[in-house]
Amino acid sequence: MKGNEVIAEAAIRCGCDGYFGYPITPQSEIMETLMLREPWKETGMVVLQAESEIAAINMVYGAASCGKKAMTSSSSPGISLKQEGLTYLAGAELPCLVVDVVRGGPGLGTIQPAQSDYFQATKGGGHGDYHLLVLAPASVQEMNDFVALGFELAFKYRNPVMILADGVIGQMMEKVQLAEPVPRWTDADIERLSGDWALTGKKERRQRHISTSLELDSYKQEIFNHKLQAKYRLMEANDARHEELSCADADYLFIAYGSSARICQKAVQLCREQGIKAGLLRPITLYPFPKAPVQAAGRRVKGILAVEMSAGQMVEDVRLAVNGVTPVEHFGRYGGVIPTPEEVVDALKKQIIGA
Repeated sequence: MKGNEVIAEAAIRCGCDGYFGYPITPQSEIMETLMLREPWKETGMVVLQAESEIAAINMVYGAASCGKKAMTSSSSPGISLKQEGLTYLAGAELPCLVVDVVRGGPGLGTIQPAQSDYFQATKGGGHGDYHLLVLAPASVQEMNDFVALGFELAFKYRNPVMILADGVIGQMMEKVQLAEPVPRWTDADIERLSGDWALTGKKERRQRHISTSLELDSYKQEIFNHKLQAKYRLMEANDARHEELSCADADYLFIAYGSSARICQKAVQLCREQGIKAGLLRPITLYPFPKAPVQAAGRRVKGILAVEMSAGQMVEDVRLAVNGVTPVEHFGRYGGVIPTPEEVVDALKKQIIGA
């Protein structure tokens, strides 16, 4: 299946209640596949093309307020339009799933793949001290797996979760093992699982509840912000994820995510064939960033090359984690240009080994 198509199929199979979106290349197949699948006939799932990206994220807010599994998807400029809604969702502590299939920028840019939304995804593209939990798939199988995982983490932390893919992963076709379908939650399930935060109607002996991110008392808002920061620390302690390839004896390390990590897998092989002991550390969660394993790897190797399809964004988190114990350089192609494994190997030789 194509990566975008499997996002749609996974959403249906994991019991998603509603998808609200707006078409934009290179992720339009997500909504198109859902429309063709007509899940409302099968599970009752709502699929709606909103009048705009702003409308779509606010529809997600409404559904999430009711304890529903709600999601949206877009590409870079569309995600920019959703930022106000995302910070409202984070501020109201509402779970939802957002898919960003990144294209080249800035501005309208190009429809070709890029990874230049890293800052927007991981640093809080909207206003206020908030974070999304960000998953970075490197295969079509992970596009499938991260939908259910994304909803699981969103409800675990009552926080928006983003799947940050790019046009390569969204458009490529690979074999995929689909999960068995699970039923959508009933209203009784939502009441039982959500506690008192979901809007399920005023019940006897229950206080009135309003879903909002507004608090006019600055001291209460500060207390709430402390609560959010504690939640983000829990994410970092319990759900920072990464993968290592040929790192045990590596002298040099590539750090890359998504499709860049796929390219670096081949670069590791080419390096090993040339007698260069290279390895790959792939962050799976971009937020929380896997600081501890990156720091530990930095102590073992002679140098690190961060490989991204951007002008250099994730490399800042790599440098912060490594904290100067070994050289860290960046190699990137951007504007929609995809690097080759040979270019990555040449960059390692010139920027790290030959430095």
